[in-house]
Amino acid sequence: MTHGMRADSYTPRHHSAGDGGLRDTAARYALLPLRIFLGVTFVYAGLDKLTDSAFLKDSGAGSIGDMMRVVRDSSAIPALVDMALESPVGFGYAIAFGELAVGIGTLLGLLTRIAALGGALISLSLWLTVSWAAEPYYYGNDLPYLMAWIPLILAGAPLLSVDAALRARRRRGSF
Repeated sequence: MTHGMRADSYTPRHHSAGDGGLRDTAARYALLPLRIFLGVTFVYAGLDKLTDSAFLKDSGAGSIGDMMRVVRDSSAIPALVDMALESPVGFGYAIAFGELAVGIGTLLGLLTRIAALGGALISLSLWLTVSWAAEPYYYGNDLPYLMAWIPLILAGAPLLSVDAALRARRRRGSF
């Protein structure tokens, strides 16, 4: 209350849930920056792996095979790394195409919750293998990605998405 104003003359302004105030708009669009960041990052990561001639090899500098052999003993689940080492090139392709699919689905908002779950599973597997040995734990980059996927798993893509367009179409009975 400002100086000189009577207590009974102050009327706070409240926004109702649907009045389109700035807070409501910000809340509706809150997940969009996260969706764009994760989508672009995963598309880039997938394309980077698919276009890196060294990565998709069983051995050699920068190869998926050598990377998996290096992290095997420091990972939380060495058996998962052993499974990947049975076919490191196939595993590399699976990760790359998985990242690409997750990224595209997230950017388009297509099957967003499923795409986000896929992103979380990729991040979880990378955290438990590749970045598990990071000390302290928050230096590893895969754990924050895992946590970043959770809001999209829970909420999906309610705006500016194929999912939202399909929901609206079903509500109108045009589907």
